[in-house]
Formats: sequence, C-alpha cells, structure tokens
Amino acid sequence: MNVTVDDELWTAVGDPTRRRMLDLLLTGGGTATTLSEHLPITRQAVAKHLGVLHRVGLVHVTPYGRERRYEVDEAQLARAVAQLTSVGTAWDARLRRIKRLAEAIQHSQED
Repeated sequence: MNVTVDDELWTAVGDPTRRRMLDLLLTGGGTATTLSEHLPITRQAVAKHLGVLHRVGLVHVTPYGRERRYEVDEAQLARAVAQLTSVGTAWDARLRRIKRLAEAIQHSQED
C-alpha cells in the first residue's frame, strides 16, 4: 500500500491537545464549550484547535444553537490511519534492511 502522506493532516494530529479532542469527539461529537470542560485549555483555545482540525477535514461542523457542533469525519480519520500504516510499513522495511546490512558487516568482520 503506497499512500501519499499529507503533511497538513499530520501537523494537525501531531498536537497532543488535538488528538485528545479527537478522542473526545469520537464519543459523540461536541461543541467548543463542552470540549473545554474536559481539557486544560480555554474555550477560545479549543475553538482554534477545532479550526485546524476542520481545515484538514478531520471534523465536520454543524450549527448548534449559538454554537457549532463538531463531529469526526470518519473517512478522513481512516485516511490518516492508512497513511500512518503506510509510513510504519515503509519504516519497518527500512529497519529490516539496516539490520541485514549490520549483520552482514558484523559477519564479514568475524571472518
């Protein structure tokens, strides 16, 4: 599986606060206010983080009274998981090659 890595997407999920927000949103969505009740940051900071997640497509926004309700876009999240899997697979292959090279060098030095 060869997946192009989306740097903006990974910058967005690279932040621990945004990952925590995604965890909270996966339980059923929420508003900036409801999320701020579970995070050690202000409602305004939550809103800014939600803006980042929205820009990369990880959340959908729906008007909800005077606020906006956010829900995780599961297709985009699946895309992020596929990218992570692809990157992990590529690094596993690289590390196996490095190990084989190191073993070959060690073996040649023992002879």
